[in-house]
Amino acid sequence: MNISVIVPAYNENESLPELTAWIERVMKDNNFTYEIIFINDGSSDDTWNVIELLNAQNTNVKGINFRRNYGKSAALYCGFEAAQGDVVITMDADLQDSPDEIPGLYSMVAIDGYDMVSGWKKKRYDPLGKTIPSKFFNFTARIVSGIKLHDFNCGLKAYKKKVVKSIEVYGEMHRFIPIIVRKAGFSKIGEKIVHHNARKYGYSKYGWKRMIKGYLDLITVLFITRFGKSPMYLFGGGGSLMFLVGGIMAIYLIIQKLSLQSQGLLHRSVTDQPLFFISLTLVIIGAQLFLAGFLGELISRQSSDRNNYLIDEIIDIQNIKISEK
Repeated sequence: MNISVIVPAYNENESLPELTAWIERVMKDNNFTYEIIFINDGSSDDTWNVIELLNAQNTNVKGINFRRNYGKSAALYCGFEAAQGDVVITMDADLQDSPDEIPGLYSMVAIDGYDMVSGWKKKRYDPLGKTIPSKFFNFTARIVSGIKLHDFNCGLKAYKKKVVKSIEVYGEMHRFIPIIVRKAGFSKIGEKIVHHNARKYGYSKYGWKRMIKGYLDLITVLFITRFGKSPMYLFGGGGSLMFLVGGIMAIYLIIQKLSLQSQGLLHRSVTDQPLFFISLTLVIIGAQLFLAGFLGELISRQSSDRNNYLIDEIIDIQNIKISEK
């Protein structure tokens, strides 16, 4: 099978028939073998009934129905698990992503050899309350991750099959899939300018809460990707530095007092000086951070996947398991 199209849907019953017909037309025009996997993310409208009807009309249409709303990351995770196509393409269900982009995305992955291609909605038809925070968020994500993409959260993306089988998306981490993909060892990440349509049905699910969650999740994913296996490098390093600085400050105060005392000069008690309490605070916090790093290392060493490594292929070696997760 050439392509799996994964479409998370939440209260999008009006747009699904039109989106399905559009995808079918593109696939037939390009002679692609394909499947469309709709994930109904706990919709309160007739989204699931529409998916069942579309499946009855076209066996290429498949569906997963969540009992309640879990979010886009959960929908993508289940879609990735079910996908069978050599190239996996994700898009939103609101018709703002154009299926006409599918051939170009497929070519960049299947022919040009990209592990992942992210869409860039260079010209957007969204209100300023959504576009301005999005630009600021993407700018921050580029700086801290080092990945030069203009639109990390674009729903229109394409992946090699082995990429989606090698990553785990949870919480709100769908915004940072490029970072997760690179952490999994897939470094050839491209970008394609894609057409963005104005919303035709329904309403945007974007709100100010998502922006706050986005920055918190950015901190989380950066910590996990950089220090998830070795938390001591972060906590232990920072704690040791604070402990050292605090200790030097305390020693300095003690030496200063002893020096003045030996000369018979007027001096203050060490515990009467504000600097002493600053140094004491640094020592205590440093010790706590070091202990947090040590406990993190113990937990990491007990993890069931501590030696779970991603192996693409093996030559002339027997009895070793190739893991996709």
